[in-house]
Amino acid sequence: MSNQKQQKPTLTGQRFKTRKRDEKERFDPTQFQESIVQGLNQSGSDLEAVAKFLDASGAKLDYRRYAETLFDILVAGGMLAPGGSLSDDMTRTEFCLFTAQEDLETMQAYAQVFNKLIRRYKYLEKGFEEEIKKLLLFLKGFTESERNKLAMLTGILLAKGNISASILNSLYNENIVKEGVSAAFAVKLFKSWINEKDINSVAGSLRKVGMDNRLMELFPANKRSCEHFSKYFTDAGLTELADFARNQESIGARKELQKELQEQIARGDPQKEIIVFAREEMNRANHSEQAMINIIWTSVMSCVEWNKKEELVTEQAIKQLKQYSLLLKAFTSQGLSEISLLLKIQEYCYDNIHFMKAFQKIVVLLYKADVLSEEAILKWYTDAHVAKGKSVFLEQMKKFVEWLKNAEEESESDGEETD
Repeated sequence: MSNQKQQKPTLTGQRFKTRKRDEKERFDPTQFQESIVQGLNQSGSDLEAVAKFLDASGAKLDYRRYAETLFDILVAGGMLAPGGSLSDDMTRTEFCLFTAQEDLETMQAYAQVFNKLIRRYKYLEKGFEEEIKKLLLFLKGFTESERNKLAMLTGILLAKGNISASILNSLYNENIVKEGVSAAFAVKLFKSWINEKDINSVAGSLRKVGMDNRLMELFPANKRSCEHFSKYFTDAGLTELADFARNQESIGARKELQKELQEQIARGDPQKEIIVFAREEMNRANHSEQAMINIIWTSVMSCVEWNKKEELVTEQAIKQLKQYSLLLKAFTSQGLSEISLLLKIQEYCYDNIHFMKAFQKIVVLLYKADVLSEEAILKWYTDAHVAKGKSVFLEQMKKFVEWLKNAEEESESDGEETD
């Protein structure tokens, strides 16, 4: 047997040191950029031809890897350097968004190009949204006309659902807010967005991403007031946006007031003190009594951990409302306020299923406590109710309403006999 150690096998063959370098060249954006620029130059201002070229090129060019390069070229004509200027050493095209005519019709046609491209290559959605966010941060590096075109395009794309309203986060960047760029951009953006849809659709999109209460942040801190916002956008012809922001401000103030009232009730503060505080806040914020009774109802009902059993929850509700009837009575001095409270009770009992059978008992309690009048109850029963649980609640109230009507007739009859 040989004492020699067995030799270990070794890998043989030539090593290619250029492999990584070749790979880098293969993924170099220069060639990609030249292909896109050449195609755009050949298509010229014919946007249908541009859309067809982009559609066909997706099969040959690596859109997934070069999404940012692709969108930079389509928007600015070439690759953008940090800050928004065009890179000097790269091929460019004159056929892009920034060199197009500055009008809504042209921007709608460009939006159609982006829409077709993203529908065809769904994987570009995220990259496109990131591109828009980046472009918004670069706004100071663009001319006013370029900003206007980008704003109109962004508004149209938001309306079409190609991008999420969360991209507006980029507009709250301090550098563009303090110089008024964000607010000016927002005017053009919201005009084209509302033109495509309406203020309710816009509001819904903003709420979906938690942007509905952040519009004031388009202005520097020293100008962040409802009055300034309202004047700025009203003067720009966007009254509906100014009204929406004012309404949001009012909703925010109501939520704060409701929170404070809940804390006072939870602490067990005297009702007279709570009434004084609520009246002062109502006058200061110019809330109507109808709005105030809704806030108070919600505050009173939010301070209890409700039982899951119907019979027990009714007892709890009666106890709580009996205790705070003085507070409720203080804000039902008008017939409209009483109707408003009745509608609030109806909606509350419908939305909280354990309260469905408690409606009639709550109304009767508040009638006996002089919070609700017979006129208001009869008006609600006849034609002022809403659809929520209508048949259930009307059936519950039937006997009591008949009793009220009979009592009213007897009272009138007694009056006639006296005469």
